[in-house]
Amino acid sequence: MRRRHVLHISRGLLAALGFTALTTIGCPAAFAQAVTGEAGSPGATTTIDGKQLPPATPEFGGAIKEKASESKPWWAPRVVPPKGAPNVLLIMTDDQGFGAPSTFGGVIPTPAMDRIANEGLRFTNFHSTSPCSPSRAALITGRNHHSVGAGVVGEIATGYPGYDSIIPVEKGTIATILREHGYATSWFGKNHNTPSYQSSQAGPFHQWPTGMGFDYFYGFVGGDASQWQPNLFRNTTPIYPFEGKPGWNLETAMADEAIQYMKQLKEIAPDKPFFVYYVPGATHAPHHPTPEWVKKISDMHLFDEGWNKLRETIFANQKRLGIMPENAKLTPWPKELPEWDSLDLEQKKLFIRQADVYGAYLAYADNEIGRVIQAVDDLGELDNTLIIYIGGDNGASAEGMLNGTPNEFTTFNGIPVPVKDQFLWYPFWGSERTFPHFAAGWAWAMDTPFKWVKQVPSHFGGTSQGVAMSWPGHIKDIGGIRRQFHHIIDIVPTLLEATGIPAPDTINGIVQRPIEGTSMAYTWDKANATVPTRHTTQYFEMLGNRAIYDNGWVAATTPATRPWELSTAQPPDVISGYKWELYNVDDDPTQFNDLAASMPDKLKQMQDLFYSEAKKYGVLPLDNSTLARWNTPRPSLTSGRTEFTYSGELSGVPPSAAPSTLNKSFTITAEVEIPESGAEGMIVTEGGRFGGYGLFLSKGEFGIGRGRVVFLYNLLDLKRTTWEGPELEPGKHTIVFDFTSEGQGLGKGGTGVMSVDGKEVARNTMDHTMPVTFPEDESFDVGLDTRTGVSLVEYRYDTPFKFTGTIDKLTFKLGQ
Repeated sequence: MRRRHVLHISRGLLAALGFTALTTIGCPAAFAQAVTGEAGSPGATTTIDGKQLPPATPEFGGAIKEKASESKPWWAPRVVPPKGAPNVLLIMTDDQGFGAPSTFGGVIPTPAMDRIANEGLRFTNFHSTSPCSPSRAALITGRNHHSVGAGVVGEIATGYPGYDSIIPVEKGTIATILREHGYATSWFGKNHNTPSYQSSQAGPFHQWPTGMGFDYFYGFVGGDASQWQPNLFRNTTPIYPFEGKPGWNLETAMADEAIQYMKQLKEIAPDKPFFVYYVPGATHAPHHPTPEWVKKISDMHLFDEGWNKLRETIFANQKRLGIMPENAKLTPWPKELPEWDSLDLEQKKLFIRQADVYGAYLAYADNEIGRVIQAVDDLGELDNTLIIYIGGDNGASAEGMLNGTPNEFTTFNGIPVPVKDQFLWYPFWGSERTFPHFAAGWAWAMDTPFKWVKQVPSHFGGTSQGVAMSWPGHIKDIGGIRRQFHHIIDIVPTLLEATGIPAPDTINGIVQRPIEGTSMAYTWDKANATVPTRHTTQYFEMLGNRAIYDNGWVAATTPATRPWELSTAQPPDVISGYKWELYNVDDDPTQFNDLAASMPDKLKQMQDLFYSEAKKYGVLPLDNSTLARWNTPRPSLTSGRTEFTYSGELSGVPPSAAPSTLNKSFTITAEVEIPESGAEGMIVTEGGRFGGYGLFLSKGEFGIGRGRVVFLYNLLDLKRTTWEGPELEPGKHTIVFDFTSEGQGLGKGGTGVMSVDGKEVARNTMDHTMPVTFPEDESFDVGLDTRTGVSLVEYRYDTPFKFTGTIDKLTFKLGQ
């Protein structure tokens, strides 16, 4: 066996390797720049100072003569992390709510989160940005969300540096840093950080996970996705593992994938540490647990007494567990939401079903996370793994509107669904037949003891996230609670300190801007359990609503719009139209007692501080519009185009790269050839079961009706309008569907005319069309239909429903 040596290498070789002296920070023992093994041998390794990533290619250290037999080979040492650097498992769920999991007083069982908390620490004063992609951009960069272009969710990005959804190259991710220091980096689950206008097969891919430092990606792109038929990718390639597999669910599939990834890595490279970023779609809508979990949670009757009683139960649990201090007060129920006792029996029955499915989704997701954690244990790596489990990227979501919805895209299109109509989906709630979201009252309850919900950054109901953190041997105050104020930008500096890796000066030659967060590692020592926070100032802003934290004080605007009433109504003036509140959150952790009227000078000081921070971090200009921003013009592959041409097959094209038929007239012309045996299948489609359109030849029943030309428009799974033509004989045909909108404006109706070979065969009208968006987890497909079909009963087909004829040419012409 070859002897292993630790050799301190010369300054000249260090310089050749791009190394300088290192001042080690954090938990791993201090180390000198060193090569382990015989310098120049294939097995040699080295740590690097990390100032320049990647490090410069070292000069050849061997000898080159005319003949190999007289020369000396030399290999650059392989880069490895500092000695003692741990594996990292970074977990974050979605839209969870502070008071939802049992770990933080909730009634929904989350034993995996409990496990990490009981083996480490609970953090009860940790904050997000209040919605999805901004929190995620802040999490992986260690910078404020506006600093990295994520002032709003990517779907409503606008053309300002703080809001364009582009992470700047001078603000590299934690994955890039760890990978260049020898980590294996991977991302499983939700990717809400690729700009929507860069999410097609044409790229560019530098803002996909694999372009942001992650060696491997398995997950979906966008704000949400069906867990039964997701828009799933492996790296940048669409995959469809659910086809032909009833009961397949992404929550289980991604746990399986992550477990296999870690197992494979440790078998091939036992000494190579991993950074696994594990971010399931749960509990963002659609709430898609398996039937077994729905039954298990329903049988527990956790929500039968309603949301008001649930808040009291959660708050009592939080006091008992020490999650909330004794002086904390439960904030009042808002007058804008109905009291449970004011509801009729039909409403209560529906709303309990919604909550049972939500609770099942959270419990199911936590169970799968538990499998991943247990896999780390089974690999013998638990003692060498820092696990951070963040309960949500924002507060619980009220985007189901007042009554909830069987299809979340009704919310995004501003259409409420009456309670009576929702009972059509009651037996299937949570199944692949629904894309469901619960009523807003449940969201407020899941954020107990705080006020407000997701989208609201001014109040802790929108930003408080329970965090559990463990690292055996390093976090020794087992089961401890930490109340220091911290923010999601603090995770990156915590990881850097834990691994002993500094923030780089440059990445790929680009000078890096400073990390803006503060390490939380100082809280790990029991002696520091009650020391003041080191994160002393933090601004918050989203959709014009704003707040500032400073040394135990919070000044916050009163939300002027309600998150459960998304609309295009004119909001108030973004500067003068807001009332401000003031809280001493050191004494009043739930923001119960507004001191603004009694302390105007303190309020003014805090307001001035907010605008100072806003200028520093790219928050300006403030904009409080919501749905109106959805269709803002953005850089795209379709910008300015009115004519699109395709042929053959094309699938998986996101809406941003497809011809948009929303709110305009359009003409689709399909030149097809039918074989002697006849044909069926999809010619072109966008969307699916929960909204969209399709032009296809019908499948028929028992050989009857096969090959009829059909255009079907699905309005949010609420109403389907069809145009039917004749069966097509063998040979070449030209099909035209021409839709004339009745006028400009969101969701206008119009008249559609279908023609075959120059002859009108069907004419029909629609009162309304989709006003804002087709389902974002669906795609534009030519020659087949991926994921879900647009039809339900009449003309029903099974995906992928490939067209069995030939598409010679397919043309879209867009009008006004």
